[in-house]
Amino acid sequence: MMVTTCSFGKFGLVKKILQVKIALFIPCYIDQFYPDVAKATYFLLKKLGLSVDVPSGQTCCGQPMANSGYNHLSASCNKHFTGIFQGYDFIVSPSASCVLHIREHLSSDNYPDQAESIRKQTFELTEFMTDILKVDQLNARFPHRVGIHQGCHGLRGLHLAGMSETMLPPFSKPEQLLHLVSGIEICYPERIDECCGFGGSFCVFEEAVSVSMGESRISEHEKNQVEFITSNDMSCLMHLEGILKRKKSPVRVKHIAEILNQE
Repeated sequence: MMVTTCSFGKFGLVKKILQVKIALFIPCYIDQFYPDVAKATYFLLKKLGLSVDVPSGQTCCGQPMANSGYNHLSASCNKHFTGIFQGYDFIVSPSASCVLHIREHLSSDNYPDQAESIRKQTFELTEFMTDILKVDQLNARFPHRVGIHQGCHGLRGLHLAGMSETMLPPFSKPEQLLHLVSGIEICYPERIDECCGFGGSFCVFEEAVSVSMGESRISEHEKNQVEFITSNDMSCLMHLEGILKRKKSPVRVKHIAEILNQE
């Protein structure tokens, strides 16, 4: 069992955790291509003492349409998402980009009040662990050199880490949790918060630019001789993984949930 120290926000004492209704929101690309990330997120939350539901009817949240300028076409996704996830105290997802989409774009003519509530109750995994659960101990071990990639949506949208251009004291919620993992050696690229070039449909419409940006990110991690690159956005890691495999690099990618769930 994972050892944790938690303070559960508005719900007070840890003993009340089991009274809280938590839903796990799994993005469609994780469901289709990286199911182990979904499993790691689920079991990590269970080890933290939480009761977690995984609504079986969930589908795409509508982010691809919204990011391409067609938010009006995501109305059916919004309606379905709101109907599936209403009634939960918290909705947790291992994807910063999908969480940001829900917070900024979710609306529903059928469930307007519920949609507003869901926007406020949806959290990215590391944000939920640091801000709501206030986890400061983990019984996790990962004895490897790991490079951190900070995805743009989490960094500049959800403010999961400090942006270098702001000249403010640095912080990183994902890094804060990784420092709790025994045996890990965290390595930092020179340009810590530079985009990897994925950008959703950007990597399709601007393939050459996208690949060049990804190669630039990977080169800095390879200079650090990392074994793994981690992030809280599997979409960024999927992009980097494709480049790594094509160049036959020994570096692998691993979502932060998989590292935090290691024992």
